[in-house]
Amino acid sequence: MNPPQATDRLAFRRMTPGDLDDVAALLGDPAVMRYYPRVRDRAGARDWIAWNQGLYASEGFGLWVVTLRGSGEFVGDCGLTPQEIDGVTDIEVGYHVRAELQGRGYATEAAAACHAYARDTLGLRRLTAIINPDNIPSQRVAEKIGLTHERDTTSRDGRPVRIYATAFRPPESTAPG
Repeated sequence: MNPPQATDRLAFRRMTPGDLDDVAALLGDPAVMRYYPRVRDRAGARDWIAWNQGLYASEGFGLWVVTLRGSGEFVGDCGLTPQEIDGVTDIEVGYHVRAELQGRGYATEAAAACHAYARDTLGLRRLTAIINPDNIPSQRVAEKIGLTHERDTTSRDGRPVRIYATAFRPPESTAPG
């Protein structure tokens, strides 16, 4: 399946091994990974790319590389991944933006495109975001794209997380009836 449509400023594409330098810099940056358990080293970034390539093959989606449309400059990643919380697997919208590019609306723009993709292309009924309770900027992104705070819980590794979610309405039937 193809990635989401480009937005006014951003383009999406699948991650490849050729993205290792950019992905390693992104996931190795303590400012970007502030609300995650740890930064990732180069091997961890390679595993991240492989995980997403596996998701493309098995699910038809994953996290995509996000670039600026005009220049092709690497912005970060954004996309959809299956995540288990409280014994239930939901599709999560997730995003990482390079620290020096944060605060420009790129996460919101990319996440909104993935929200539309989940609803319109994949036909999902529900979309979530799993967010560290201290990560106020990420909570704002979730709210801006139409997700609302559903509950607080604990992740599989014991960290407190805040669940944001939205339920998509099923498409109206166009059949006569």
